[in-house]
Amino acid sequence: MSNMRPDPITVEVIGSALSSIVEEMGEALVRASYSTNIKERRDCSTALFDIAGNTLCQAEHIPIHLGSFIGIIAHILKRHPMAKMQPGDVFVGNDAYEGGGTHLPDIVLAEPIFVDGRIVSWAVNLAHHSDFADRGHAHIFQEGLRIPPIRLYRAGELQNDVQELILLNCQVPRERLSDLRAQMAANRLGVSRMQALCAKYGTETVLAAGEALQDYAERKMRAGIAAIPDGTWTFADVHDSPEIDGELPLTLTLTIAGDTMSLDFDGPDQVRAGINMTFTALLATVYYAVKTVVDPTLLPNAGLARPLRVTAREGSVLNCVLPAAVNARLSTCQRVVDLIHGALAQAVPGRVTAAHNGACFVASFVGRQPITGEPWVYLETIGGGFGARATKDGLDGVHVHTTNTSNLPVEALEIEYPLTLMRYELVEGSGGAGRQRGGMGLRRVYRAEAECRLRMDGSRFASAPWGLQGGQPGGRGRFVYGPGIAPFVLGNGLLQAGDWVEIITPGGGGYGPPGERDRAALQRDLAEGSITPEAAQTIYGAD
Repeated sequence: MSNMRPDPITVEVIGSALSSIVEEMGEALVRASYSTNIKERRDCSTALFDIAGNTLCQAEHIPIHLGSFIGIIAHILKRHPMAKMQPGDVFVGNDAYEGGGTHLPDIVLAEPIFVDGRIVSWAVNLAHHSDFADRGHAHIFQEGLRIPPIRLYRAGELQNDVQELILLNCQVPRERLSDLRAQMAANRLGVSRMQALCAKYGTETVLAAGEALQDYAERKMRAGIAAIPDGTWTFADVHDSPEIDGELPLTLTLTIAGDTMSLDFDGPDQVRAGINMTFTALLATVYYAVKTVVDPTLLPNAGLARPLRVTAREGSVLNCVLPAAVNARLSTCQRVVDLIHGALAQAVPGRVTAAHNGACFVASFVGRQPITGEPWVYLETIGGGFGARATKDGLDGVHVHTTNTSNLPVEALEIEYPLTLMRYELVEGSGGAGRQRGGMGLRRVYRAEAECRLRMDGSRFASAPWGLQGGQPGGRGRFVYGPGIAPFVLGNGLLQAGDWVEIITPGGGGYGPPGERDRAALQRDLAEGSITPEAAQTIYGAD
């Protein structure tokens, strides 16, 4: 490769083109998919990687999916010599220990992109296949089919035996087949667009621009870190889950030294439950959380990670090893974000929000259609309150941090599944009080219209999302069971036709002393002219 770097304008143009490619790949995946989890909830991600497996660009979908992306390319290269790869090869994988994944439902397809007979980059996408339901989570072997990186296509030819093996281990194989085909279509689009980009600007120019973009992200990250005062800050929080008794204590020691940041995590030993995190899941969470505070405009590529040093004890809940279960790792990831933001709030308080809802509430149903007898699996993650900001209230009923999916529309839910949504609303009073109010959590009440099994998961049942600068905590999450339903053990239970359950998600923490809220509102009203000074004196008093 030439040592000549493209001029800044060319780098910017190519960077925008890379962003457009991954966003277009994502839209193709959503539109071509079959399952509600992808076509409606958009539980998927797309990215481009350079030849060594460094992130060139990730679409703005779901931050935690980066944990699967950064792992799988390294595992592919370890198992499959690049010299033996051919155009049309496609690798599939999901395993948390031998495939670079973070949990088994997230199946990744990776395809090398050839230009003039050589590999120049990778097209990669991930889709959450809502299939491995009604399972135990004591260890990874209970959680679904483990797939190391293997060829699903060889030189453009489908390996039918591999596909049959995958589908045989799925509860709704028709959905899986259609979603896998949608993933293939997304990657083929990425390959085509990347080849066209190389043809337009020249392969060497595109590759050099990719390196320049990573260097630029590194420089911006270092500059952002350098603007934070040097020092060491510690923050502690707890994590609870229906899968465990009590709460897990988690701590972070965060150190700023010049233009570098060290994050040293500590937590208990990995547990016999699905809330453990792999190290790549921890890294993806760290990259997201640090980016949001240091510089939200940072390019989402591998360069931003270079000034960061991340450690967590191997064998702990934050850096688990085989055979730890990992299915519900996302709620733990949310708590890791709380740790990072809690530490940085001590250094740059005006740039950090109060705690968001800090959980990933999940409702996962499995049953058989009453008329056809066909199996069905429905999974939904439910939003909650967004933490209050220094100058604005928190958002109500949204997905936050490492999850970025949508709630399934009521119409789609009730058309496709024997379920009725009795209530779907914001929970009044669940946002933490403060000068700026925390966002409100959500209430969703599901009624089963046929026998099915339900698994519910979440966090912040015992602890509450914390406020900042005198703001009050947000409301806690809870499950409410209809008449005659005993509380589920480990979040799992059976529903008969007519049974209902209610899921309430936490609100966000407040920001600033609650007593200042009226005064701040008055100042806004006066500035906007919506109230006269005379009326203000009558309502608020002479002061």
